[in-house]
Formats: sequence, structure tokens, C-alpha cells
Amino acid sequence: MTGRESDPAIVALGGGHGLYATLSAVRLLTARICAVVTVADDGGSSGRLRAELGVIPPGDLRMALAALAEDPEGVWARTVQHRFGGTGALAGHSVGNLIVAGLTEVLGDPVAALDEVAKMLRITGRVLPMSPIALDIEADVSGLEADPRVSRCIRGQVAVATTPGKVRRVRLIPSDPPASPQATSAIEHADVVVLGPGSWFTSVIPHVLVPELRDALVYTRARKVLVLNLAAEPGETAGFSAERHLHVLSQHAPEFVVDDVLVDAGSVPEGRQREHVARAAEQLRARVIFSEVAEAGTDRHHPGKLAAALDQLIRQPRPQLAGLRVEGRHMGADVRSGLGGKERVSWR
Repeated sequence: MTGRESDPAIVALGGGHGLYATLSAVRLLTARICAVVTVADDGGSSGRLRAELGVIPPGDLRMALAALAEDPEGVWARTVQHRFGGTGALAGHSVGNLIVAGLTEVLGDPVAALDEVAKMLRITGRVLPMSPIALDIEADVSGLEADPRVSRCIRGQVAVATTPGKVRRVRLIPSDPPASPQATSAIEHADVVVLGPGSWFTSVIPHVLVPELRDALVYTRARKVLVLNLAAEPGETAGFSAERHLHVLSQHAPEFVVDDVLVDAGSVPEGRQREHVARAAEQLRARVIFSEVAEAGTDRHHPGKLAAALDQLIRQPRPQLAGLRVEGRHMGADVRSGLGGKERVSWR
């Protein structure tokens, strides 16, 4: 779908279910969407295809395509997401993963392959890998040895995401990977860039570890919004507070700053805890917006609520860095109900 010139150009970065939630929200606001997706998955169907065929892991890319499909509940979107059962060689493989991998071999270019699947699904926007090559994640993890001060090096996205220890720092292998030029161009020309939510060390932070991508994020004139996770995840961020998420992002890329940090109001109680989050956001030179964006009774973001919060946020003047403040936002029922349906909200 071609976006109108009056629509904001929004780039969403991440991977997995977190990026799916963001894309489900921003498609309610604009048709000018670009998803920039992590390519370090080494587990499941993606890991098998990566090891056997040497392609970039297609799983997170497939999910992004499905999120932006013309009809996310239609037969083609459901087929792309479908996993084979049984016990044979195809067991566990996603149909969409096989299609993306096959097109990559036929066309010799992962971006061209994704564009072909995008045509088939008639998606809103475009889906791009953050790098044209498959990457690995390596982490320093403490708490795995008798001496808690000793860290062990853990390699692999699945191993890092499920470690029982505490992740201290992550790196990419190779350490200086190329960025997809289409992704850096999209960031440079965006009106709004949204990072998160998602697995913090394996889906969010990797974007600021690719040098060319980090530079594009640092120098873009787009408004930058960081969407914080609703809760710590078992494994890589177990026991993390909201402010700890902000601290580790800043530690991995001190030069990376954002305009706004969007936090679910129900996940951080009013008072001292919100003050801690606001102070942590100052490292990113950002203001904090608290809004009700969670789906009731779950740890997932509600697409309509997240869209309403983003829409109200990006309509406001950009915050002055010298006047950082915490703002509590509660979307009106009329805004939430409008965005919960099929309607799109005009940028103007």
C-alpha cells in the first residue's frame, strides 16, 4: 500500500513479538512504514535454515511481513505463519521461512526476496533486515560460576535469551557488520523512529551495535521514541527494573539519544519508581511518557492503545532537552475506540 504524503514516515526497529506489536500499532497511523529487523536468531526453524543454507534467519522478518499484511487474518498471512507438524524433515518449519529462504537463493538477494513476499501479502510499507548477513550475539554473563564476580562468555541468541545468569553486556559477531543500505536510508529520511519493545539484549540493543545503523540513528532528524517493555523477561532481563533497561541501552551506545520514552502506566507505580525511570531517561536525554498501552491481563502491548499513545506523542512539539519532565498520559476513550478499529489516523 502506498502511503499519502501527509502520512508520517515511521521506521520501527526490533524483532519477534515486540516488533509485531509495534507494527500492528503504527499501521493504524500511517501507510509509510519501514520495519528494520534483527538477523541474529539461531534457534528453531530460522536456525536450521541459517545453518543448512547460509541465509539470514528469516523468522523475525516473516513475522514483520505478516504484521503488515493487507489482511493479517487472511489465508495468505496465516499460511505464511503456519508451522508444519509431524516428525519429518519439515516438522517445525514455518511456511514463510521456507518461502523467504527459497526466494533468497533464487534471487541472490535477501531484500529482493522480502520485497517479493511483500507483494504477495500486499503489505503496508516495507520489511528490511538490519544487516545483509547473518549475525551472532555474544554476551558476558555473571552468576553462572561459584564466584558471582566472574563472568562467562555465552554465544548465540537462544543461549543468551534463556541464560539463568545475569547478562552484563552483549556484542555482535562480526563486531563491525555492514548495515543494509536501504535500512540506513529509511532511518535518515524518517519522520519518526520507534525502537522496542522486545527482547532487550537480543532484539533491541543489537540495532545500536551495527556501526552504520547506529550512526544513522544518532544523526537522523527523525523524532526517536523508545517503547519500554511491560516487564522483565525470564532469562536475559530477569529482575530488571524499568530504569535498568534504560541504563543498559545507554551503556551499550552512550552517543545514542531519544526524544521520548514511552512506558506503560500500569507497569510502573506512581511516586519514587517513576522518578527513578525519569532519571534513567536523562542518560538518553529523553522525557518519559506514561500511558496505558498494555492489553488487559497480559504482558503484551495492545495495538490500538499503543497507536493512540504514539499518535498523541508524535503530534506534540519535540521536547526541549533542557526541560526534561515526566508526563502521565491517559488516552481518551474516543481516541482509543477509534484506533481499535480499522480506521487510520491522519498525520495532519
